[in-house]
Amino acid sequence: MWEKETYFVELFDPESGRKGTGECALFRGLSADDRPDYEELLDYYCAHPEEAQEAPYSSIRIGFETAMRALSADSECIFPGAEAWVEGREGIVINGLVWMGDKATMLRRVREKIDAGFSVLKLKIGGIDFDEECDILTAIRREFKPEDLTIRLDANGSFRPDNALEKLDRLACYHIHSLEQPLPAGMPGESASICASGPIPIALDEELIGCREPHECGEILDAIRPQYIILKPSLCGGFRGADAWIAEAEKRGIGWWATSALESNVGLNAIAQWVAAKRPVLHQGLGTGQLYSNNTPTSMLLRGESLYNG
Repeated sequence: MWEKETYFVELFDPESGRKGTGECALFRGLSADDRPDYEELLDYYCAHPEEAQEAPYSSIRIGFETAMRALSADSECIFPGAEAWVEGREGIVINGLVWMGDKATMLRRVREKIDAGFSVLKLKIGGIDFDEECDILTAIRREFKPEDLTIRLDANGSFRPDNALEKLDRLACYHIHSLEQPLPAGMPGESASICASGPIPIALDEELIGCREPHECGEILDAIRPQYIILKPSLCGGFRGADAWIAEAEKRGIGWWATSALESNVGLNAIAQWVAAKRPVLHQGLGTGQLYSNNTPTSMLLRGESLYNG
């Protein structure tokens, strides 16, 4: 991916002169909203903003949810409870993300993240030979013990039902915190088996994509019984949809953390505020906005492994 398109929506109150901006962060190739008439949908919801927060499109929901909150807020804080983060008094602890690459590149990126102060790393796997990926983990664990460095893995659905448990058995010796989405989405029976009998806690990600009612969220969690869920509000029903997932997960003792999905700084700021208001326990998966060469202006910055605002 060399470029990432996104859309911004602005709402105006002619009486007060206030403006609220939100990001409709369409993720081509992954979002359930990826359709050829997306701009026509946005035109419709701009003319009918009262309907947008109930739209069956996650990226449109979150854009209008953000803009509505910004329009009515008396300060930069759009989520009550996020004041300490917005004012720069508290940070959000995040994991360091190591993208797929060849062995040498991934080891270099691991070292850079550790040197930057990260104590939790998330490594993408499934992009190179599995033996090489195990070699990378061996090299990491040779230097960093589990009590000093937590490792999360993300398979992005690259495992198959006939080899997933074998791979999990091999990975278990590296003391992995969790494995994200080992199987492709839409295989509830096979995923449930891995969650029940695998040696590594499983986190669902792509399985959550789309807009669902709370009872549907509960049914999916009951069917698969993961140890964790990972929430991308731009992909799983906006903030309201993500809240429903959290509520259903907490009823079942399932842990959660949130990640961004290549939003610009506008969307990242909104997601960070939403997260900060929840006072999360686990390291989050938020981006830092540094991936882009022409991002929107921001006061967010990274200090060690914490994302701050100003």
